Amino acid sequence: MTFKVALVQMAVTAVKSENLEHAVTLINKAATNGAQLIILPECFNSPYDTTCFPKYAESIPGPTSDILAQTANDNNVYIIGGSIPEIDNGEVYNTCPVFSPSGKLLTKHRKMHLVDINVPGKIRFREADSLSPGCDFTTFDTPYCKVGIGVCYDLRFPELAHIYGEMGCKFLVYPGAFNMTTGPSHMEPLLRARAVDNEVYVALVSGARNETASYVAWGHSTVVSPWGDVLATTEHLETIVYCDIDPDFVDKVRTHLPILSQKRTDMYSTVVKRK
Repeated sequence: MTFKVALVQMAVTAVKSENLEHAVTLINKAATNGAQLIILPECFNSPYDTTCFPKYAESIPGPTSDILAQTANDNNVYIIGGSIPEIDNGEVYNTCPVFSPSGKLLTKHRKMHLVDINVPGKIRFREADSLSPGCDFTTFDTPYCKVGIGVCYDLRFPELAHIYGEMGCKFLVYPGAFNMTTGPSHMEPLLRARAVDNEVYVALVSGARNETASYVAWGHSTVVSPWGDVLATTEHLETIVYCDIDPDFVDKVRTHLPILSQKRTDMYSTVVKRK
């Protein structure tokens, strides 16, 4: 059953209320254009800045998730709510909430791997200065296929994608904000590697680029097929990227090239230590 996804590469400001209002407008537009699963970018309601995360943090359920739940219900669509700073028991997480077409909070993924990058003369960014890591694998079922969720830096760790594949996911979604140093060299190769390694569809949804921000996003929201082809992408400006996902094509690829069943599990394996 083919379904249409929308990658909302929205411009994010320092005003939370403006971001929420703008996100709703773009979701409504995507739904009007036939999208059945709509994905927002990482940190869509706040600047991507470690000093901002505690200031913008809220609970889930909370104001932002309530708005997304209502918008999902209004449009009868699935919404993967990018990510927002979430506060829980004094800890702040980079969290992606997911909503059903009825507006139910299906699940939430707390970013498991926190960014710690130091490229002298180019970028220094350490999420652990204000965030705590999540410790859960996050999937949800749709009438189309099972979907696995990661957030940005989670993409760099092939074990997570492999485990999602083993759990039956055919579509992996990563709201993410690659930067101007890593984005040009790493983002597309990582997306294509996760897709080909696990024979799944993979999408990354970035915010639009803001040259005046403390952290400048690369943009280029992208969908890759199980064969490793880039099916849809864009540049760095605000836009909505649409793509049709065909879960049956995952099965075809796995039949033509059955690498998943050819793994030498008698010699190696990926072990889940915490569920």
